[in-house]
Amino acid sequence: MENTERQIPLEQGKSPNSSLKVFKFVVYSLIGIFTFFIPITINDSSTIPLDHLVTFVQQSVPVALPYYALLVILFGAIYPFVNKSWNKNAVNIVLSFFKIIGLIFAISYVFKIGPAWFFEPGMGPFLFDKLVIPVGVLVPIGAVFLALLAGYGLLEFIGVLLQPVMRPIWKTPGRSAIDAVASFVGSYSIGLLITNKVYKEGKYNIKEATIIATGFSTVSTTFMIVVAKTLGLMDIWNIYFWVTLVVTFAVTAITVRIWPLNRMSEEYYQGNANPEEVIKENRLHHAWKQAMDAADNSLPIFKNIVNNLKDGFIMTMGILPSILSVGLLGLVLAEYTPVFDIIGMIFYPFTWILQIPDPMLAAKASAVEIAEMFLPAGLVAEAELITRFVIGTLSVSAVIFFSSLVPCILSTDIPISIPKLLVIWIERTILTLIIVTPLAFLLL
Repeated sequence: MENTERQIPLEQGKSPNSSLKVFKFVVYSLIGIFTFFIPITINDSSTIPLDHLVTFVQQSVPVALPYYALLVILFGAIYPFVNKSWNKNAVNIVLSFFKIIGLIFAISYVFKIGPAWFFEPGMGPFLFDKLVIPVGVLVPIGAVFLALLAGYGLLEFIGVLLQPVMRPIWKTPGRSAIDAVASFVGSYSIGLLITNKVYKEGKYNIKEATIIATGFSTVSTTFMIVVAKTLGLMDIWNIYFWVTLVVTFAVTAITVRIWPLNRMSEEYYQGNANPEEVIKENRLHHAWKQAMDAADNSLPIFKNIVNNLKDGFIMTMGILPSILSVGLLGLVLAEYTPVFDIIGMIFYPFTWILQIPDPMLAAKASAVEIAEMFLPAGLVAEAELITRFVIGTLSVSAVIFFSSLVPCILSTDIPISIPKLLVIWIERTILTLIIVTPLAFLLL
C-alpha cells in the first residue's frame, strides 16, 4: 500500500525529480524578479529591465508602432461583438460603445485627420504617444516574463512568508505583495495583469482582487519621477518617494475597512476557489513546500509563456481603445468645462481646514486627478512647496484615474462598477489629504 501511494503523484504527471522543481522555482523566479524589480543602468538610464526592453522596442520600430497600436485598437473594438459580450450588461454596452469611439479617434490620429483641438499636445498626442503606445508594448512583453514571475512557485513562497503582514493590515493574501511591488517598480498595467491572472486562478476572491486593483495598482516609480520633476521636487526626491509609498498603503489599509470595499463579495471567479492556506507555524518550511508543489504542477515553460502572451494581448485589446475614448473625455472635461471646478468643491472644505496654501487651487487639482494623474502637477507647478508636495503625493496615492487605470481595471474579469470606483477615489483623495498634509508641514 505504501509503495502504491508513492506512485500516485507520478501517474498524475508530477515530476519525480526534486532538483528539477528547485531549478524551475529558483531560476525562472530569479529571471522574473530581475526583469520586474532590479533597476539597471543602460545608456545613462536607470530602470528595470522590462522598461529597457520596452524602450528598445519603441526606439527600434518607431514608425511601425502607431500602426501596431491602431491594429490592436481595431481588434479591441470588434472583440466584444465577436465574442458576443458587448450586451452582457449595461457596463459592457457602454464600454463597447466607447471602444468604437476609441477606434475612430485612433484612425483620426494615425492618419492625421480630424479637429484641431484633438491634435493639441495635451490631447490626442499625449494619450496616443505617452499612454497608448507604451502600454500597448509593455503589457504583452510583460505578460511573457510574468509567466516566469508568477508561474513557478514565487507567489506561493512570498505569500506564506508575508501572510502575517498582508492579511491583518490590508485583508489580502500574502501573495498580493507581489502585485503591490510590481505596480510601484514596474507598472499598474503589469500589476493588474498579475491580479487578473491570480484572480482567474481562484487564488483571490472578488473582494481581495478589488482591494488589490484599487489599492496597490498605482503608477510606477518612473511616473513618479516625471511628477516630481514637473513639481520641482527632485531635490527632496527621497522624502517625496517614501512619504508617497507610506501614504498610499496607509490609505489602502483604511479603505478596505469602509464601504464599498468592506462589502464586496467574497466569491471566487466562476466558483473555482483556490485560497491561500493560512499558516500558523513552521512558516519557512510551508513556504518552501508550497513553492515546490507549484513548481511541480506548473505548465511547461513554452506553454505557460504562450498562455500568458494570449491573456496579455487580450487585455491590451481591452485597454487601448478605452484609453483613447474614456481618457479623451476626461481631458476634454478638464480643459474646456468647469466640471472639475465643481467637483473640487467636494475637497475644498478639507484643503481649507488643513490650511493647505491656496486651498481652492489644491481642491481643483485634487478633483482633476480623476481624469489623468499628470494633470494636477500642471495645475500647481507654480504653487507653494507644501501645495506641490501634497498634490504630488495625491497624484499617486489616489490610484484611480480615467485616462488609463480605470480602462485597465474594467478590461479585467474583476466585477467592479464605475460608481464604486468613483466612491473609492473620493475616499482615497480625502484620506490622502488628511494624512499627507501634516507630514508635509512637518518634513518640509
